[in-house]
Amino acid sequence: MKVVILAGGLGTRLAEETEVRPKPMVEIGGRPILWHIMKHYLHYGFKEFFIALGYKGEYIKRYFRDYYNLNGCTTIDFATGRIESREKRCEDWCIHLMDTGQDTFTGGRVKRLEPWLKDDTFMVTYGDGLISLNLQELLRFHRSQGRIATVTAVRPPARFGGLIFEGDLVSDFTEKPQAGEGWINGGFLVLEPQVFEYLDGDRSSLESDALEKLAFDRQLAAYKHGGFWQCMDTLRDKRILESFWRSDNPPWKAWQ
Repeated sequence: MKVVILAGGLGTRLAEETEVRPKPMVEIGGRPILWHIMKHYLHYGFKEFFIALGYKGEYIKRYFRDYYNLNGCTTIDFATGRIESREKRCEDWCIHLMDTGQDTFTGGRVKRLEPWLKDDTFMVTYGDGLISLNLQELLRFHRSQGRIATVTAVRPPARFGGLIFEGDLVSDFTEKPQAGEGWINGGFLVLEPQVFEYLDGDRSSLESDALEKLAFDRQLAAYKHGGFWQCMDTLRDKRILESFWRSDNPPWKAWQ
């Protein structure tokens, strides 16, 4: 099954990092968040990716070209100019790096990929969020619903901890719960090709032009995920993800 990763946005709320690189290339634990997302999909058996490029897309192209070329051992014979690579240990990925325009909206990026996606169910996610979701269970749920689209619903972590009172005294602090607010679109989608009927050109929004209209047509199912989810919108979010990665068991790391 093909997986689309939307990786072309400006990432303006993370300008400290995105002035020099696209947001999906901002690193968590020395690896781009895009790498973490793809490792998660690979763990559940999904390994063909269409990465929809826009802002600084050449950075992502260079990364994956070098990632493959520099993996493993290399022998350089200066007398003959022969370069030989061996013992490569790259992931079993097939990556299509697709230019989808500098100013294209999210739905427009998906629409541009229609020739490659129009024949079967496919997945879509954004290049800035990590999750502990079992993607095979998400796919099974989608197929059981018989709808055009399924969105993964998550409850974002609250930004602040809480206080517990005894009269006018504070008796305890609560941690920042993963259920501080209502359900939102967590960005891990399963779509049928009929979704292209809801998209029209580069200015189409996946969210308002497709998902909202699909909901009105009763064609949008929601898989409720109560586990870990964290987006990377700000420098604070990046630091949160870094702290998780330094822990003994990062919640999104399903692979070994």
